[in-house]
Amino acid sequence: MDSLITAAARALATGDPLGALKRVALRDDAPALALRGIAMAQLGDLDRAKTLLRRAARAFGPREAVARARCVVAEAEIALVSRDLTWPAKALDAARVTLEAHGDRVNAAHARTLEIRRLLLIGRLDEAEHALAELDASSFPPASRAAHELVVAGIAIRRLQTKAARAALARAEHAAREADIPALTAEVESAARVMSTPAARAIARGEERPLLLEEVEALLASGALVMDACRNVVRDAGTVVSLATRPVLFALARALGEAWPADVSRSTLVARAFRAKHADESHRARLRVEVGRLRAELRALADVSATKQGFALEPRRAREVVVLAPPVDEQHAAVLAFLADGESWSSSALAIALGASPRTVQRALDSLGSAGKVQSFGRGRARRWMTPPVPGFPTILLLPGPLPSD
Repeated sequence: MDSLITAAARALATGDPLGALKRVALRDDAPALALRGIAMAQLGDLDRAKTLLRRAARAFGPREAVARARCVVAEAEIALVSRDLTWPAKALDAARVTLEAHGDRVNAAHARTLEIRRLLLIGRLDEAEHALAELDASSFPPASRAAHELVVAGIAIRRLQTKAARAALARAEHAAREADIPALTAEVESAARVMSTPAARAIARGEERPLLLEEVEALLASGALVMDACRNVVRDAGTVVSLATRPVLFALARALGEAWPADVSRSTLVARAFRAKHADESHRARLRVEVGRLRAELRALADVSATKQGFALEPRRAREVVVLAPPVDEQHAAVLAFLADGESWSSSALAIALGASPRTVQRALDSLGSAGKVQSFGRGRARRWMTPPVPGFPTILLLPGPLPSD
């Protein structure tokens, strides 16, 4: 490898893409194309980066399997950053196998980390954790250690294991300082801000207060009966009842939880559950049916008793009832939770991440766009959606993946 290629590679390793381009910008040989692609990715021109990396992969000879595999890994990282979740995961796995077979353990580990980051993004936490356990990060270079610890922290945050998350973030910060790459340091700082940003609201006995992630973790372990409006489940310390596919029942449960220990009038419950301004006999009849269904669903946790005015919640074990709500009530909160990371998403990628139909996601995006909460650019398959980070809006509790006791 000639000196210019070596110097450019070192510049990229230290986060200096302009320094790398000064050395290889006018060259079209395979190594230079690959380095130019990585440099353009670091500068944010992801489309140009993908084009250069594909040219590089084609330009490498049949005996340069490792170089081609490295190009595939770099392209996979660009796909992840640009939220292209349709990028073929099998290609990344094949590249990782090639790198391992040729002894390039650092880049093979990087490929595995990318696989884990994708699993984390779409909420497959058990698979991500299992794959992470197979990696030994002790021999990684500082930048790779920082990326590894960010994944560890991400899984811990999504599971509401805040002590483990803080420890991983501290290790990531130390590794990022050692790597001395400004972009990596900024990424670690951004991840750490999640711990000091309100992630939810607690509504109990007519009062409301913001909660940090640590406080959410403590609430779920406290034994209180929690109406979790982030996941549409009802839980105490030992039992979880999901009402995610029963929005009417959860609306009733939330209304009863917010009013506890008082009761809720029938007209209020009709308005909350059915969005009806005036309750007639058909609404009252339907309310009786839905309350009966709610009793059956919550029989292990609470009873719903009739009162003179309406209905009241009576916990079986818990001494407190708390509603856990997002900091901002929004009809399409789950979509906004993904877009709040500041990255650009396609509607198909959001559908994969949310486990929803593309049409459902597109309707949500159109509604948010009409309200001025998101913006789109591009057309057809190249269309992307994004929004600046939403102040006070969570990205953790609304993302897919199990929480404690799920």
